[in-house]
Amino acid sequence: MRVLGGRPEGWNAPTLVGRCAERRVLDELVGAVRDAGESRALVVHGENGVGKTALVEYLAGHARGCRVARAVGSESEMELAFAGLHQLCAPMLDRLEVLPSPQRDALRVAFGVSPGPPPDRFLIGLAVLSLLSAVAERQPLICLIDDAQWLDHTSAQILAFVARRLGAESVGLVFAARVPGSDLAGLPELAVRGLPEAEARALLDSVLNGPIDQRVRDQIMAETRGNPLALLELPRGLTPAELAGGFGLPGAVPLAGSVEESFQRRVGSLPAPSRRLLLLAAADPTGDPALVWRAADRLGIGADAAAPAVDTGLVEFGTRIRFRHPLARSAAYRSAPARDRQDVHRALAEATDGELDPDRRAWHRAQAASGPDEEIAAELERSAGRARARGGPAAAAAFLKESATLTLDPVRRADRALTAAQAEIQAGGFDAAQDLLAVAESGPLGEFERARADLVRAWLAFAAGRGGEAPALMLAAAGLLEPVDAELARATYLDALGLALHAGRLAGPGGDVPTVARAAGAVASPRTPGAIDLLLEGLAANVNQGYAAGVPALRKALSAFASGMPPEQEVRWLSLAFAVALDLWDDERWDLLTGKYVRLARDLGALTELPYAVDSRTFLFLFTGDLPAASALVEEVRAATEAMGSRLVSFGALAVAAFRGVESEVAVADIEARGEGVGMTAVAWTRAVLANGLGQYDKALEAARQAAENPWQLAFLNWALVELVEAAARSGDMETAEDAYRRLNERTAASGTDWALGIDARANALLSEGATAELLYREAIAHLGKTRLRIDLARAHLLYGEWLRRERRRVDAREQLRTAHGMFDAMGVDAFAARARQELRATGEATRKRSPAARDEELTAQEAVIARLARDGLSNPEIGTRLFISAHTVQYHLRKVFAKLGITSRVQLDRVMPRDRPTFP
Repeated sequence: MRVLGGRPEGWNAPTLVGRCAERRVLDELVGAVRDAGESRALVVHGENGVGKTALVEYLAGHARGCRVARAVGSESEMELAFAGLHQLCAPMLDRLEVLPSPQRDALRVAFGVSPGPPPDRFLIGLAVLSLLSAVAERQPLICLIDDAQWLDHTSAQILAFVARRLGAESVGLVFAARVPGSDLAGLPELAVRGLPEAEARALLDSVLNGPIDQRVRDQIMAETRGNPLALLELPRGLTPAELAGGFGLPGAVPLAGSVEESFQRRVGSLPAPSRRLLLLAAADPTGDPALVWRAADRLGIGADAAAPAVDTGLVEFGTRIRFRHPLARSAAYRSAPARDRQDVHRALAEATDGELDPDRRAWHRAQAASGPDEEIAAELERSAGRARARGGPAAAAAFLKESATLTLDPVRRADRALTAAQAEIQAGGFDAAQDLLAVAESGPLGEFERARADLVRAWLAFAAGRGGEAPALMLAAAGLLEPVDAELARATYLDALGLALHAGRLAGPGGDVPTVARAAGAVASPRTPGAIDLLLEGLAANVNQGYAAGVPALRKALSAFASGMPPEQEVRWLSLAFAVALDLWDDERWDLLTGKYVRLARDLGALTELPYAVDSRTFLFLFTGDLPAASALVEEVRAATEAMGSRLVSFGALAVAAFRGVESEVAVADIEARGEGVGMTAVAWTRAVLANGLGQYDKALEAARQAAENPWQLAFLNWALVELVEAAARSGDMETAEDAYRRLNERTAASGTDWALGIDARANALLSEGATAELLYREAIAHLGKTRLRIDLARAHLLYGEWLRRERRRVDAREQLRTAHGMFDAMGVDAFAARARQELRATGEATRKRSPAARDEELTAQEAVIARLARDGLSNPEIGTRLFISAHTVQYHLRKVFAKLGITSRVQLDRVMPRDRPTFP
């Protein structure tokens, strides 16, 4: 018998019985990838032993003309980040050099090839997508991921990300799993069930070596329910007499249990050295025979122990060690006493090179530990640091959890558990974070550790969608930090205030904006305050003393953001900074800060921050009247949130739709459940805009009232008050209009920018009469004309024209209404354009709707943004990075763009798509 170098005699590749429908699905997938140049993803799922692996093998054997890449999830390797991904991608790394440098560097760091800061997991996902696409340029690629339920979490997330972003790359990505996990939710599925009765009987007959009693056959058929592995394995545990006469046949038991018991019986029948060798092989997830034999030597296991194990058909010893089925591995491992398992892990740790693979060595040492062990715990902690550098928080969390478990000293255990909990929150493991937080709080905590625990609890509440609870928890942490670390305390107070502003009226007890602002306002500022200190001071003063009191400090804070702050810190606070700029009616800073926010998120690879950054930039293009550019950014946000599985509601998308005159469906209940008061305000504001645009002033009044309820909603309160003044004045509710204008004037007067003064004059004009109103309208147009805010300027012309018509000055009215209509029509602000058109008709002037759509408007949303980015000089890989697709898919869409626009090259895009202002990010 040959033990090394191939499969043993009697070990046959899985043979499919039946499965015509399933094979047809797999054949179609191969055809689409190989012959049509398409990409496909598929999740093959079903219970243990139902034939998923056999179908995967069938696909591998019938993927003629394709390169086949494989990875297999391992239960014992689930905690080692990138283990599955490395299996799949390692043979392809010769194509690494063709990737864009940020993606190339991210993969090198992730696989431990080169040092560097922890890459964003979505950047790694883009890198893997680009790598698969590059490999598929040479030959269509089929990637097979078996036992996907046992992939390490990081690999599972990244491969699911890739599966969702496949386009025209000639790549097939097939997962086989017992139950599709949340990472794979939404991907096309192929459910594999038990064989039909006739096929099940045929498979059973194929493994029987003698006669079988009909009652025994019927019992086996009933117990296995057509499960192929069970049909193959259960008869092995029955003697010829039992098969022939049915004596001793057990009653029905759970399928997985009965099959595993069959494997356990075979393991138990082996000589002790062979059982130990099987246990050793089961404990090593790498399948590396050299490592296993080195460990076997330490345990005194000779090479002759392999033959009996191979004879059972449970395992093969070749260039890799492979078990017949995951349940066979499980049986070999779980049937062994705990002490034996510890011994083999200790041997594997000793056999593992501490220089080349220190983390796997640490993991084996941890499994070998019989109790708390500070040396091993410290080694795991060091491994966590290396894992974080490669794969970020998800990779670090597993080692930190194990480190905390092995720590005896209660203070150190609490510290490690808190660090692990923070990593779990960042990785999205909220339940695990809650458990680790409980572990930390079970020990003695000093002031600083209690503050850390409160911080963890606050971020856990926010990340888990309980935003209303977070501000009070963050405020408590800030108070504990104040006597210990003043700088960190101020940053935490600012976090608490930011969370309170985000939660708005949905903030829980003790976390409302006034409560947090009072506490924050009492904090002493440093002698030389930085941007964070000035933001905290200004926002607290804004709430505690009134809008005007906070303006000086906030303006200084925004100036400090322009320089001198480390990029990693700056990107963290820019979402708050640009909202402050909007609140101050500072469109110049708004442009500067949102542009920087997007650039930093891209440059740092902070892709989880990117949707928020791009969404913030969308509003700038919207208010400047460039709706095509705003729509292109909406598509970028959509691509990012779809790729990341984010729950972000794009307020920019809602606003663009509202100005276009389209009502959006929004799950307000979900926003409210997450405690996002800012979201409730944003939705109400967009509804007010839509209704004002359509001239439905009663609806606008109701929506604007809701939007203006919260007196401390950054940026959106300004816009809500603008809509409320207009809706109330047009509805004849002058008391509400005057109260809204008073609140608005408090803010515009303190700001004093041309934007603020123009808005103030326009709102005041709605409440005025005669020469005063006309003067105010002209003043509004003059101020707004100095800004880039073309929609607000067009609205001023519209309101002035409407007022002139009501004053029966039709000639003058037509001039203003023509200007307004022309601007709205050119910008695509359809609701307000229709309102201006109706007013023009009332003056006796006929108007026409906009001319038929230009050819560039016939593009899909994705094609439009690709065309725009190509026109602005971005390469295909750069465009792919923006939209979370491969460069090959970008080229596919560009060919369609050229055909629709009647052009033949990128250089012609400038002619058919004029450039935008401000700069497209």
